[in-house]
Amino acid sequence: MSSLNPASAVPLYAQLADQLLARIRAGDYPTGARIPSEHALAGDFAVGRPTVRQATETLVRRGFLARRRGAGTFVREPAAHVDLFSLGGTLQSFSREGLALETQLLEPATAGVADEAAPPLRGRPCFQLMRRGSVDGEPVLLERFWLDAERFPGFDRLPLEGRSLSGVVLDHYRLEPTAADQEFRVAALEPGPAAQLGLAPGAAVLRVDRTLHFPNAAGAVFAAMDCRTDRFVFSQRIGDSHA
Repeated sequence: MSSLNPASAVPLYAQLADQLLARIRAGDYPTGARIPSEHALAGDFAVGRPTVRQATETLVRRGFLARRRGAGTFVREPAAHVDLFSLGGTLQSFSREGLALETQLLEPATAGVADEAAPPLRGRPCFQLMRRGSVDGEPVLLERFWLDAERFPGFDRLPLEGRSLSGVVLDHYRLEPTAADQEFRVAALEPGPAAQLGLAPGAAVLRVDRTLHFPNAAGAVFAAMDCRTDRFVFSQRIGDSHA
């Protein structure tokens, strides 16, 4: 019989989730396999079924398990790792992993003045747009962009639907980012963005704020991205692994 530590500061359900995850990673529960029933796990770990349900629900939310109505709970395919934080742009990041990211403009590029939502460009004339990215018809991220109107004149007249924005900038302005500043945090979604991502208001997402720097145009683009983490693992490479 496996055991948990009731005296630990870590809740029993979290301990159980960790042990189940360890079994998944060890191959005891391989991809596609049905894990033991709640009744069996409750007996194995000497806990109540509500604790088992909370533990497996934690792993469902984290993307390691999936429930099939009437069939049980199964081990999911490992989440794909997407290096969303390269300078090549979002479409390239997904494509590099063999994933087809479909983008949809939710708000076309419009001229205005950046407010506190885009700190590096606050108070400057900008073009702002919003788009949603989906994989296999499921929304996975929401992106809002601000571009310095002085550096990108006429941006609101360019065809953007379904195109890589980094490609548009390179093609039309001959500019390619040379560096970026990025900030990461967990954020709770407001009702509007939550609806666009198919999540409940208040759901937690990975929030990435990115400022792109170009030759002689530091901070010319600011992007705020809300990334769902229940299907993909978003990662970042540090340094050059081929050096």
